[in-house]
Amino acid sequence: MEENFDNLKVMVIDDSKTIRRTAETLLKKAGCDVITATDGFDALSKIADTQPAIIFVDIMMPRLDGYQTCALIKNNSAFKKTPVIMLSSKDGLFDKAKGRIVGSDQYLTKPFSKEELLGAIRQHIGQPHAGG
Repeated sequence: MEENFDNLKVMVIDDSKTIRRTAETLLKKAGCDVITATDGFDALSKIADTQPAIIFVDIMMPRLDGYQTCALIKNNSAFKKTPVIMLSSKDGLFDKAKGRIVGSDQYLTKPFSKEELLGAIRQHIGQPHAGG
């Protein structure tokens, strides 16, 4: 089955240039329109302008970490339904639980594969959202 996420706006927030570039390359190949941000503050200023359909956010970032960033996104009525996927190099139960508390929709462990990225998008965007 050919993936087609043409013009789907995806935001990737990570302070690592390597991760941003990797995610951007993988997502662009699938047709996504990728917006990158270097940290939570950068992301928050771009979200309103770009209105991404789904957001991938790294947990460990300076200034504003992924949990804080996710909480701020989810506390904004305009974006609370936007799926937020946490990215972490740790595969800890505590981190996953904390991610859920701040409202994240999924948790991916780095390094992630193309399958995981697209799978997350398919899971949250692919099916129609149930009202909630």
